[in-house]
Amino acid sequence: MTTSPAWAALHAAAVSQLDDADADPCAASFSESHWGLRIASIFIILVTSLFGTTLPIFLRNSSFVPRWAFEFAKFFGSGVIIATAFIHLLAPAFEELGSPCLTGAWQEYTFAPAIAMISVLFMFFAEVAAYRLGTKRLLRLGVAYSTHAEDATDAHAHSHRHDPPLDVDTSGPESQAHVHPSLSHTHGDDEAAHHALALAEKNSVEHAPSSAEAVAQLVAVAVLEFGVMLHSIIIGLTLAVSDEFVVLFIVIIFHQTFEGLGLGSRLAGLTLPKKFGPSRYVAAVVYAICTPVGIAVGLGIRETYNGNGVAANIVSGILDAISAGILLYTGLVELLAHEILLNPRMMKSSDGKLTYVFLCICAGAGLMALLGRWA
Repeated sequence: MTTSPAWAALHAAAVSQLDDADADPCAASFSESHWGLRIASIFIILVTSLFGTTLPIFLRNSSFVPRWAFEFAKFFGSGVIIATAFIHLLAPAFEELGSPCLTGAWQEYTFAPAIAMISVLFMFFAEVAAYRLGTKRLLRLGVAYSTHAEDATDAHAHSHRHDPPLDVDTSGPESQAHVHPSLSHTHGDDEAAHHALALAEKNSVEHAPSSAEAVAQLVAVAVLEFGVMLHSIIIGLTLAVSDEFVVLFIVIIFHQTFEGLGLGSRLAGLTLPKKFGPSRYVAAVVYAICTPVGIAVGLGIRETYNGNGVAANIVSGILDAISAGILLYTGLVELLAHEILLNPRMMKSSDGKLTYVFLCICAGAGLMALLGRWA
């Protein structure tokens, strides 16, 4: 009895479907395709990440770049950070910690949001501690810091000749280089207070912005960098062993560039002592090398690494959840609440400027959410 070609083809298709159904979803898989491009991706992503992060820093004091361009980068980056937290970190954490490859307690409780919540609370406690320690140090020096210079919301603020008026927006990098932080006298007239105030007025912003607000600002940027570093290493490892390399590679190029733009705009806006100025570039380089390091590690352990295994799902899920909590706190509290809702100058600005800020945030969040369709 002979078998017709049609019947043979149907039988082969049925066998293939049975094999796919019996395939272990937790088994390791790695494609050797595009090997040259996988190696080249280390250097390509390094360059694009470095470009996105250092561009705002290089142009922070330039006179030919319009102010609106800095504001676009700043608030577009805020939207990027928030979308990264929700779409690129929290959603994968749910998937990884809810993987069918995990058993026991991992299947009995949803750990991803719990870990993200713990991360948010930890960052809140850390920032409160940093703010209180910075404030106490100022008080010992006889100087009290006010974040609302000449504003009615601060009953204890007294004007000094270096304080900018409320109608001058000092949020941009270029304006921060020429504006002194607002200082207010303590109510005591002791000699130490006058000496500390005179010293503070003598020094420029580039030399000594020693204030609780500056401490909080530094903590916020350091936390932001830590969160994106964890995320960058994970996506580099994922890219190195992915079967859908080409699509994921293109998406990650844009992802790292835009995320670097958001981080770089925050680094450019920092008010630092002059001797710590190079630290901006150090932070930019550290961010830029994280994904290439992840790719290199993934290529090195490709034969033994099982991205679908129990250990990989647990480690990646926990790190993604921690990073999601960090970026959620940073994006919603530091980047939105502090810079817009709790910023007197921003709240007193025109409707047109606020609309522009909102559109920049939505553009960054929308674009990163769209990239989540492929990565």
